[in-house]
Order: sequence, then C-alpha cells, then structure tokens
Amino acid sequence: MGTSRKILRLSWVYLLLSILLFLLEFVIERYTHDDFIRPYVGDFFVVMLLYTLVRSILNISPLPTALVVLFYSYVLEFTQYLQLSRILGVDQSWIGRLILGNYFAWGDLIAYTAGILVVILLEKLFSVQRNQARVA
Repeated sequence: MGTSRKILRLSWVYLLLSILLFLLEFVIERYTHDDFIRPYVGDFFVVMLLYTLVRSILNISPLPTALVVLFYSYVLEFTQYLQLSRILGVDQSWIGRLILGNYFAWGDLIAYTAGILVVILLEKLFSVQRNQARVA
C-alpha cells in the first residue's frame, strides 16, 4: 500500500515567514509613499507572503504552489485591467481596494514574477541544503 500524505498541516516555519512578510507589507503600505518601493517592492513581497501562507497550511510541493500563487496574482491583476472593482462598485471601499486592487500595471506582473522566481530559487537552495544535511 502506498504512503498517504496529509494535505493539511501546520508549518511553523512558513507561518513565521508569513507573519514577518505581513509585517514588512504593513510597513511598506503604512510608511512608504514613493513610486517604486510601495508599488513594486510591495508586489515583489506580496507573492512571497501568499506563497508562505499557502505553504504554512497546505502540504503541497514548492513548484506547484509557486505557480498557483503566480497565476492567482496574474488573474487578480487582470481583474484590475478590467476594472472589476469599479464594475462591482467596491472601488471606494478600502476592503475592495485591498482585495481587488486599484489599477493595472505591467510592472506589477514583473514584480510578481520576480518574487516567485526568488521563492523558487530559495526553495531549491534550502532543499539542496536539507538533502546535504541528511547525507552528512
């Protein structure tokens, strides 16, 4: 009989990373009012936050998780291109802007992609280190 793998689990490492990334996002949102850090660095880290949140509760491999988070981010950005928040009438509420965003920007897609690429590289790096530690 094959081994059964639980899909739900709590990873304290990813949960801690999620909390740290959330705090970083909060600081960026609250105290940064420029044209680079807030829009692009914030988007770079927000995909990492989403990734670590998913990995903190779901036992799914890194690459599929990263690709789903990236796809989700692209879809959300596309809804901004379609001005879905305005169509739904939630563009004036802070929760609507938080969930659906305000406006479409190609740079956001680049920031999401860069953030996910860093996640994949870090996962690969730490996976190699864990495997080497097991062998040693």
